[in-house]
Amino acid sequence: MDDGTGIVEVKQWIDSESVNDQMDTDSNKSKLVENGYCRVWGRLKAFNNKKHVGAHVIRPITDYNEINYHLLEATAVHLFFTRGPPSAGQQGQGPTAASGANGTNGEQQYAGGGKALNNMSSIAKRIYKTLQDSQSNEGLHVQMIASMIGVDVNEVYKGAEDLMSSGQIFTTVDDNTWAVLEF
Repeated sequence: MDDGTGIVEVKQWIDSESVNDQMDTDSNKSKLVENGYCRVWGRLKAFNNKKHVGAHVIRPITDYNEINYHLLEATAVHLFFTRGPPSAGQQGQGPTAASGANGTNGEQQYAGGGKALNNMSSIAKRIYKTLQDSQSNEGLHVQMIASMIGVDVNEVYKGAEDLMSSGQIFTTVDDNTWAVLEF
């Protein structure tokens, strides 16, 4: 993958059994194409002293504003690490009285999830918060999440489907165990 700032190899492990089951249901979805734009969520890893991204989610770009967003984000990260964080005076005026004490119009903000969670159902937000607060690298099983937030397992599946389709969580040890995708 080449994003204009450098080239890195991306690897995604695919379960061949689940691929055969999903081929019929995924026929209407957009497909990745060579030399096309895509968005990748994953973790930086190294094997034999060679770095690569272990991808959890790879999807084609449908809104080309994402390309500009990525380039602006890469610029902001570069400036942060070369010049340090912006000073308090350059960040703006801060929260106004109308936006509440936390500057978020009373909405709870989630690290990593950001505004993408604002359009999610309340159950999806609760699942995300529960996964975010868990201390396990393997994530949490659907039964554990259901018991922790006090809802039916089917409701957890519905909320988790929304989170997985938006790239906020991913499956870990099995299809019923999820963790938050860290950005």
